[in-house]
Amino acid sequence: MKKIVFVVAPEVFRDEEYIEPKNILEKAGIEVTTASTVVGEIYGKIKIKAQSQMLVKDINVKNFDGIFFVGGNGASVYFDDKIAHNIAKSFYDNGKLVSAICIAPVILAKAGLLNGKNATVFPSGADILIQNGANYTGKDVETDGNIVTGNGPEAAKHFAEVLLQILNS
Repeated sequence: MKKIVFVVAPEVFRDEEYIEPKNILEKAGIEVTTASTVVGEIYGKIKIKAQSQMLVKDINVKNFDGIFFVGGNGASVYFDDKIAHNIAKSFYDNGKLVSAICIAPVILAKAGLLNGKNATVFPSGADILIQNGANYTGKDVETDGNIVTGNGPEAAKHFAEVLLQILNS
């Protein structure tokens, strides 16, 4: 069974960017683990409550086939988080799926993973991607090698379908 870890802010994450990919991946037999800065209840921007099973610092790349940084304003807690950056780099260096949606691609850019890569992000993050060497495309979903980025909640379903295709390839 393929496994992916969702990195989610403890609050103000985008509900649909969490729940739509989670439902699509789980329905297809992918095991989803949720990680955050806390273990226990975490809160979406709109209404959902979810459960974080582990701390981000405890993510072991060997235990997962991919990592997904969920967007929303809360994702800013990881923008300058060296632990999150190093974990993302470990997944990339091991040839595993690295993905982020909405504003969360800023995390990947600040980790140095988008330099020279095609990527997308919520429009307010475009300048940060460009400043960090990304080729900002503005597409709903962008794939470059083992990196997948999405631009916001409207792209959540398409984004999840791309993740599923990569995880199953």
